[in-house]
Amino acid sequence: MPWFECSADKCGGITMGAGGHMSVSTTNYEQEKNPLQRVPYSKPPFTVGEIKKAIPPHCFERSLLRSFSYVVCDLSLASLVYYIATSYFHLLPTPFFYLAWPVYWAFQGCILTGVWVIAHECGHHAFSDYQWVDDTVGLILHSALLVPYFSWKYSHRRHHSNTGSLERDEVFVPKPKSKIPWYSKYLNNPFGRMITLVITLTLGWPLYLAFNVSGRPYDRFASHYDPNGPIYNDRERLKIYISDAGVIAASYILLRIALAEGLAWIICVYGVPLLIVNSFLVTITYLQHTHPSLPHYDSSEWDWLRGALATVDRDYGVLNKVFHNITDTHVAHHLFSTMPHYHAMEATKAIKPILKEYYQFDGTPFFKAMWREARECLYVEPDEDAPNKGVFWYKNKY
Repeated sequence: MPWFECSADKCGGITMGAGGHMSVSTTNYEQEKNPLQRVPYSKPPFTVGEIKKAIPPHCFERSLLRSFSYVVCDLSLASLVYYIATSYFHLLPTPFFYLAWPVYWAFQGCILTGVWVIAHECGHHAFSDYQWVDDTVGLILHSALLVPYFSWKYSHRRHHSNTGSLERDEVFVPKPKSKIPWYSKYLNNPFGRMITLVITLTLGWPLYLAFNVSGRPYDRFASHYDPNGPIYNDRERLKIYISDAGVIAASYILLRIALAEGLAWIICVYGVPLLIVNSFLVTITYLQHTHPSLPHYDSSEWDWLRGALATVDRDYGVLNKVFHNITDTHVAHHLFSTMPHYHAMEATKAIKPILKEYYQFDGTPFFKAMWREARECLYVEPDEDAPNKGVFWYKNKY
């Protein structure tokens, strides 16, 4: 196949039509569509306005009280888990003591990922009708998780404005084969992929913030901590200083706690859960924008709507709710980013009949999907058989 290898057992017996497309009936489409089938790359037969009309108007309403209820719920759960760990774990017999801490890390990491998502929502002005409330809540929550709030808000806003663009998208921008590092072919094996995934999940987020690793290339050094860097314009630079101050203040508080309680204590209580938060953040973002079926566009073909549709909803099971549905409503989020998360499921159901084959969902368990995408999505190249040379697809062979 010109874009990914597919056999009858991999594709569930679905037959392949002309040009490598799988033949599926338009009836019961959502049930019959294979998740590896290419999403259409032609201009959609609908507009953003038509999509919006299909969504109940109340889905665009933001409730300050309801939004704060999720903050209170998440922070209460995090406090409860923390209280149990610090008050009772030391009473456990030795074997259970060492088993209890990984359970704490998993629970706390997942809960704090939900807190991260709420802060992300503040950056989209989806938390309330008041920008200052959104920025205050977002700054506090993201700083507590060592994220420069305004810095990431601005770069993430540009990601939403340029999704799917090979020249202007901000994060997880795929490279053409000609720009793949020489050593990549030596990592294209199970051991190499494992090493790459471990590094990506543990160091990927801080490396992106500090050095723009996996981000859009700039003509000079770019960092989310640099107010004078190329990521930001003159109107945004003051807010970058505020973001840095928030991270510095949070780091100072953590340092004082570490000096009082010990380094091992702060690592167990805060450090490992934060590592899990960062790992989930990278996993969620990577899987939303990396998939064998998704097109990417150069400047000759890209437009905002097709770019916004070049993303995929995923299923994380019970974690969908813990993560406030950022995982399984991401298509709707890219279309209407100011919509609160608690209306996104209803909106997603409403837009599916409009989007039809332009809507992509993959229910593959996320840990299997990470491995598959690391194997199948190595770089992008234009489809030799397609008339649109500005449309690029993932390749899996060097």
